[in-house]
Amino acid sequence: MGSGYRKHTELPVYKLSFDLAKQIFDISRGFRKEGRYSLTDQILRSSRSVCANLAEAWRKRRYRGAFISKLSDAEADAAETQVWLQFVVQCGYVDRELVAELYEQYDEALAQIVSLIHNTDSGLSEHPNNRDPPNTVSSHPYPPIPSFPISPISKHAH
Repeated sequence: MGSGYRKHTELPVYKLSFDLAKQIFDISRGFRKEGRYSLTDQILRSSRSVCANLAEAWRKRRYRGAFISKLSDAEADAAETQVWLQFVVQCGYVDRELVAELYEQYDEALAQIVSLIHNTDSGLSEHPNNRDPPNTVSSHPYPPIPSFPISPISKHAH
């Protein structure tokens, strides 16, 4: 969360995450009625939480521990959103190709969040209350995120 940004809404990862949450909101309007509300609530909550946690991380960037914690929450919510995207395909709510594109965009958001976690020093400003221990996040990159793991829905004969 580099020094060139004045507010969280300027961050590329925030812009991407916000756009993805809006796309999911638009798509969710077309979900079938049966079972719709619980699945819709979950995917809307997790997709919006990515944005909210990025905003909170930005405001807590002076405090390394809080900054990393909020970024980690954003990372977890992005991964959770990918799980719900898998469910909407398997349940037949949306087209696999549309969801595969969203899933890949969440891979990009995750990569950006992980990069911020690994490069916290560039996003922290000097502040007298920043007394957390030095960054203890591993310098090893996360393993690559596999491609979209959902196969097309098959029709089973009963």
